[in-house]
Amino acid sequence: MDTSSPLPSRLATGDLASASVNAVLRSIDDSRQPDPDRIAMAYRSDRLLRIDGESPSVWSPYSGFWRAADGWLRTHGNYPHHASALCRGLEVPADATADDLRSVFAAASVRESVDRIADAGGLAVEVGREKPGHDAALRARPLVEIRRMGADAPPRSHASSVPTAPLRGIRILDLTRVIAGPVCTRTLALLGAEVLRIDPPHLAEPQWQHFDTGHGKRSAILDARSEQMNALLKDADVIVLGYRPAALGRLGLSPDVLADRHPGLIIAQLSAWGLEHPDRAGFDSLVQAESGIAMIESPDGERPGSLPAQALDHSAGYLLAAAVRETLARRSREGGTWHISTSLRRMAAELLGMPRRDEPQPEREIDPELHSQTFSVAGRTVVTAAPALPGFSFAAPRVWGGDRPLWRSPHTVRV
Repeated sequence: MDTSSPLPSRLATGDLASASVNAVLRSIDDSRQPDPDRIAMAYRSDRLLRIDGESPSVWSPYSGFWRAADGWLRTHGNYPHHASALCRGLEVPADATADDLRSVFAAASVRESVDRIADAGGLAVEVGREKPGHDAALRARPLVEIRRMGADAPPRSHASSVPTAPLRGIRILDLTRVIAGPVCTRTLALLGAEVLRIDPPHLAEPQWQHFDTGHGKRSAILDARSEQMNALLKDADVIVLGYRPAALGRLGLSPDVLADRHPGLIIAQLSAWGLEHPDRAGFDSLVQAESGIAMIESPDGERPGSLPAQALDHSAGYLLAAAVRETLARRSREGGTWHISTSLRRMAAELLGMPRRDEPQPEREIDPELHSQTFSVAGRTVVTAAPALPGFSFAAPRVWGGDRPLWRSPHTVRV
């Protein structure tokens, strides 16, 4: 029986999705088999999301593929500051239309447009072909890297005896945004951890995005340089980082600094392009485009295409969550301070190394009502995808930024 998730594509998207979710189940010694349809709906959760019966618009007109004079590029402008930077770089009005952008891109080379956008602080990449040698080199490294680092620390445990909440008693500090990191911390919250998401005062999160991945977490606004952040870190078991490595360094939150100041902390880090590219920002769609995935999924061999879900993001999130769970168990036995890392580009290399089809398998209808949960959040009715993990149910997402930056419960460490 085919146990891969029905996510039609030439690449083995469904196999990667099923393997990623199963990694979480293995980490908690759960032998149940997840429903492939449920996994597919979880990976396409943005399509299932309803707020007061309406489907939110999840893509900005400044995000997409554009034909240039000599090829294709992909832009990402979902956040207002990225859209503004794109317009500045291209020297078009802040309210430029898609037709305006299309004309500008068509008159220039891919490299010219990508450089102009990047120089202004925006996000764009050339749509490329796959690079088998580079991908093979990436696959020679672990899919998720785990290393012991920093000052030694004695074993400590907050082990739970509750099968439905194996991470009860664990505190997770969440400094992530946009799918991969939030999927990781949402999964850790699903397993019973106390997750506190922290966002900076100057960068609001789209409401729909938080409703889609904020289940079971508390959410607060806090300057990462504040003393309150240091107090939160002092009592955290795990910090999950999703910002650019260079930005973390400027905030005093690099893994080396965290390990030195907080022995015993588990530092889980996600990046778009890998830690060897500390200044480079990115998103799933951009990694798909540059890595060659977009051209493999082309509908006609000419226009770029895309995977049926933000599968690099979701898989990175599940696999990082599994690694966090396994490292918590290891810390309880051995002690130590630990660093866990993976990237969307490493996920792309993994997918590109898996068996592929000449053509995508046909799309199959899945009844969304069988794979959704409904919540009331601040007077709004929110329908989201249900958990991919069998036997678990999400707690409701909370209002973004609506909580105080404090741990909720007493923290009893067993050494």
